[in-house]
Amino acid sequence: MRRGEGLIGLGEAVRIETGGPGRIVDAARAWTSLVAAADVDDRVGLPGTGLVAFGTFAFADDSAATSVLVVPELVLGRRDGRAWATTIRFADTDEPDDAPFELPEPAPKRLVPDVGFEPDGLAPDDYEAAVARAVERIDAGEFEKVVLARRIVGRLDDGAGLRAMLDLLARRYPDTWTFAVDGLVGASPETLVRVDTGTVSARVLAGTASRGADETDDRARAAALAASPKDRAEHALAVASAVDTLAPHTARLDASPEPFTLQLPNLWHLATDLKGTLGDGSSSLALVEAMHPTAAVAGTPRDAATAAIAELEGFDRERYAGPVGWVDAAGDGEWAIALRCAQVADDGRVTAWAGCGIVHDSVPASELAETGMKFRPITEAFGAPPPSAS
Repeated sequence: MRRGEGLIGLGEAVRIETGGPGRIVDAARAWTSLVAAADVDDRVGLPGTGLVAFGTFAFADDSAATSVLVVPELVLGRRDGRAWATTIRFADTDEPDDAPFELPEPAPKRLVPDVGFEPDGLAPDDYEAAVARAVERIDAGEFEKVVLARRIVGRLDDGAGLRAMLDLLARRYPDTWTFAVDGLVGASPETLVRVDTGTVSARVLAGTASRGADETDDRARAAALAASPKDRAEHALAVASAVDTLAPHTARLDASPEPFTLQLPNLWHLATDLKGTLGDGSSSLALVEAMHPTAAVAGTPRDAATAAIAELEGFDRERYAGPVGWVDAAGDGEWAIALRCAQVADDGRVTAWAGCGIVHDSVPASELAETGMKFRPITEAFGAPPPSAS
């Protein structure tokens, strides 16, 4: 959901699981086969109507996390003032084609969970040391930028639900994508790629500043971010990477002439919007495969940065910073980067991540403080204060 529009899926009609380096390609191939076998009666004809799958993919090729496409039994959608419902079932069901449609009774909303988080993996001091080592390797010419993340863990109380925390995220962060797919929940400000009847778009975020204490201070911090050589250089690397990846698939691709400051309740980001026309008929999943991982969540050059991430972080990112979104039968879809997120396991364990782009002039203490800002949306949604940076 974003700004009150989007898709909600209930139930599970089909589940496609993949893994390894070919996880996105394999999922796209299975989706194409499923679409070819489906009989679709779509009387609305908008992107997101008809046959739809919700997906979430692991960040790394060697991750232990399962990547999935889930086809719900029921999809509720809202877009441009129109609302619809899609039912999905197997052809051999005994239910008649003209069976009346009924919404299920809503489950109790329950209270916002009360989860206490603590560091897991890199402790604050260890994170600062990892940032310092990354800067040394950047100065040595090994790579230009690398994104390093921290991980925190907590536990969901028995009987606690997720509807209240998702509702809180959607209300506090209306300009982000609020998502909940196979236990991965969050509110991402960054669109990886959107394909809409031949149009392709993306939003690149890199460069961060905290919000001010008052309106004057807030404006000053946004202006300082927009003028910061360090943040503009980091942002330029991310934009160039996205343009280079998308350009071969487009007949035209335009970018914002200058990065703009994106205001969120907890921080400022430098942002650039990309928009173009598809030139090769690629599906949204094909573009997800081409773009992931972006420089905004991995670094530059991609291969060197992802190798350094595995070495310096020392833990499995699982689905953090991977693609999360939906695809329809026409190949249209909306995919965000799984940021400001947590994975909720069946046993109640909650794992959250936050990362920062490290460049030549990164300061370890400042990067640590930035992870605290980025943890804030998800920890507050789970009823906890941001994790201590001390």
